[in-house]
Amino acid sequence: MYYINIFFIYSIVGYILEYIVHLITGYEGGILYGFWTPIYGVGSVLIIYLYNKYISKLKMHKILKFICIFLTGFLLLSFIEFIGGIIIKFLFNKTLWDYTDYKYNIGKYVSLEMGLLWSVISLILIYLLKKPTDKIAKKIPKKVTWVLIIFFFIDVFFTLLSK
Repeated sequence: MYYINIFFIYSIVGYILEYIVHLITGYEGGILYGFWTPIYGVGSVLIIYLYNKYISKLKMHKILKFICIFLTGFLLLSFIEFIGGIIIKFLFNKTLWDYTDYKYNIGKYVSLEMGLLWSVISLILIYLLKKPTDKIAKKIPKKVTWVLIIFFFIDVFFTLLSK
């Protein structure tokens, strides 16, 4: 249940971040009705999983681990953003982000600038947010997690049904 709880925590944090961006810029993001943006949850789970399973166990200098997290965040989260953009376009015929105006874009859904931002966010996730989030994720009762899972799938079902 740990990684499912991590997914929900960061999906909700992602929703809050997107909402703040919406208030500031008017950008309309997200596709689900609920208070979550799953792409943030998926990215966070994968970064934390790779860190827990592999990176934290590497016998190397702290600076090399730092670089490893940075590069993993860049590559993995850029890939997730690319796949997410394609899936959203295919399922909902929407483009929620478009980096074609960025100087160093790689198509519509990926750019060097955003990849660097995802790298920094990965470092923040591992070095600042992981410990307190781990404590929260491990304390969430299983019943609460199951309720979130049920509401999430109901949300996905109705979102797909309405599009």
